[in-house]
Amino acid sequence: MDNKRLLAAIAISIGILLMFDLWQRPAREAQRQAAQNVQQSQTSSVPLPQANTALNPAGVASTGGNDGAPTTPAPRLRIESARVEGSVNLRGARLDDLVLRDYRETIQPNSPNVRVLAPREDPAAYFAQWGWTAADGRTAVPGPNTDWTAEGTLTPTTPLTLRWNNGQGQRFEIALSLDQNFMVTAEQRVVNTGAEPVQVLPWARVRREHTPVVAGYYILHEGFVGVLDGRLRETKYADAKTEAARRNGAPALEQEGAGGWAGFTDKYWLAALAPVDQAGRDRAAFRHTSEGGQDRWQVDFSPVAPVAAAPGATAGFATRLFAGAKEVHLLDSYTSGLGITDFDKAIDFGWFYYITKPFFYGLDWLFKLTGNFGVAILLFTVALKILFFPLANKSYKSMARMKTLGPKMQELKERNKDDPAKMQQEMMALYKAEKINPAAGCLPILLQIPIFFSLYKVLFVTIEMRHAPFFGWIRDLSAPDPTNLFTLFGLIPWEAPAFLHMPAWAIIMGITMWIQFKLNPTPPDPIQAKLFGFMPIIFTFMLASFPAGLVIYWSWNNLLSVAQQYYIGREDRIARANEKALART
Repeated sequence: MDNKRLLAAIAISIGILLMFDLWQRPAREAQRQAAQNVQQSQTSSVPLPQANTALNPAGVASTGGNDGAPTTPAPRLRIESARVEGSVNLRGARLDDLVLRDYRETIQPNSPNVRVLAPREDPAAYFAQWGWTAADGRTAVPGPNTDWTAEGTLTPTTPLTLRWNNGQGQRFEIALSLDQNFMVTAEQRVVNTGAEPVQVLPWARVRREHTPVVAGYYILHEGFVGVLDGRLRETKYADAKTEAARRNGAPALEQEGAGGWAGFTDKYWLAALAPVDQAGRDRAAFRHTSEGGQDRWQVDFSPVAPVAAAPGATAGFATRLFAGAKEVHLLDSYTSGLGITDFDKAIDFGWFYYITKPFFYGLDWLFKLTGNFGVAILLFTVALKILFFPLANKSYKSMARMKTLGPKMQELKERNKDDPAKMQQEMMALYKAEKINPAAGCLPILLQIPIFFSLYKVLFVTIEMRHAPFFGWIRDLSAPDPTNLFTLFGLIPWEAPAFLHMPAWAIIMGITMWIQFKLNPTPPDPIQAKLFGFMPIIFTFMLASFPAGLVIYWSWNNLLSVAQQYYIGREDRIARANEKALART
């Protein structure tokens, strides 16, 4: 009875998961569409009223220059490299215009390039900014609408230096340099030519003046992220808002420590700051404010204490800004080359980090050999099969023997149907005599759980898989198979609802799973037998909305398992036939 209750509970749980998956599909589709609309809107600017106030990261009163409402267009200088293009806004020293040349919004070749940063006038305002606070209460510092002076174009070979003179003997400078990828280094300097010492607090911030549409997946973090004082910090937008309100407007998180980095992460994109001196102690903060009923989000870094510049001296603070795609090898290179602690954790590899990341390296190596991530997944699956071959082989042999013992087991069941205890005792004696482990069939499934989840994470969170084609109709392995049985795979011009999405690869996966289950021994318990009979149908519906690459992996893995089980079953039947022939002689 306990066994039946357990199986019934499993069946109900799977049913609930299936219903939840079907219920969530329309919401996920709507979220993806909304996110795409927001991203595409970033390619064009819609003028909004200019915001004239700047959040002071240090919480110290600021004395600024040129802080009135701007009356002329903001001066800009171009940013040009092989991988990015955009401009630096000289009004307020903001990097608020950055587009990635290597990435497009959709798989269409004429789709707009992905925009990472956008100016304050844009509905999706998102920018980085550098500034100072007058810690001594008397030094005039640049404000949010200060017009800086500079000339040239920011490229990997030509840095820029922004300058502003406060007219009191201090000159403020921001030296910007760009590497070959997505990293900008900013050196903030105050040159004191006056007769009195000054104390200022330099700061750098990344500010998001809208709440982005997030994918809303439990396994994916989007929002505030950073490694501060050696610890990974992840805070969702809603949690940051709640925490800031609980603290009466104070930062949702404030951390002092050596090195680290912090910023905002989307599924594939990151804008983050990191002090150049990873050994020095700095203060980082996650902030939320509300202006005009609109949520504002901010990450900022500053020294723990103000910097002092004596007469004739220069005081500075240097930070790095990453704004671009979360490419695994690139983030790794910044960790090893620039010493940015655990920068690869900007990618949400999840609980199985030490499995998921090696999986990515293996797939990426195979991709470089084959030129196709789909083929890499197939070869990677073969490699996993070879690695786990001894365990799986033992399991499949046990299942093959159980299948041949089916008649004997049924006979025991019929003979002891009124005495369950005796039936169980004789069944265990039969298993022992035939050297069979009845739980061996579960081993391949248990082994696949971390493998399946890790591969799912690789396909879901790594940008290298984004828009990676396979063959035929699969043009993006990280997205669901676009075909649908309910439109006869495109023959019927009908937009089927999300819960009726049944793609070709999910059907192939269901068929291969059904064949695999047919090769397994029939469970003696009828409830268990019915449950296993429905499993291929349940999994077909559940995996219909999963990334195509994952469904292809599952289908191919099933085919390899079927071949292995068939071969082992055939060998077992031949061996038993030979044993019987020898016994007769």
